[in-house]
Amino acid sequence: MEKVILVDKNDKELGSEEKIAAHQNGGKLHRAFSVFIFNSRGEILLQKRAKEKYHSALLWTNTCCSHPRPGESLIEACHRRLKEEMGFDCDLKEKFSFIYKVDFENGISENEFDHVFVGKFNGASAPDKKEVADWKWIDVKEFKKDIKENPEKYSYWLKDSLGSALKYIRS
Repeated sequence: MEKVILVDKNDKELGSEEKIAAHQNGGKLHRAFSVFIFNSRGEILLQKRAKEKYHSALLWTNTCCSHPRPGESLIEACHRRLKEEMGFDCDLKEKFSFIYKVDFENGISENEFDHVFVGKFNGASAPDKKEVADWKWIDVKEFKKDIKENPEKYSYWLKDSLGSALKYIRS
């Protein structure tokens, strides 16, 4: 049974709860992370969430995202999930954090204190098909145009954090 870390609005740890339970009944605020990977051509690596995901299935999103486990640091969790989901690892730096809340049609709610990490990578990706339905490198200008024209194809948190994350493309 996987657990998430419950936090207050200042990211102070309050305890832990089973992951699905923390996402039900309006969702309890918990710690999460999002990883954005860019390459030397200025492209961003996106993944399409697997069909089996408990929410936002088959939507395009950032390179990877998840929750740290109790006792696991954010950076350890980012590296773990980047390897598990996308099949590679690289240097990552935390750039900002934000809180978002969204309710999904299936009764699941995201209520997350999301820490955003950015990295650069130019190698090959080998995503886990249980986690990732598809993936692609996309030019940032093309991506920004598509997300504006087709917002329904993208995850809520990606749209919420994208502007801030793109500031770090050259950092």
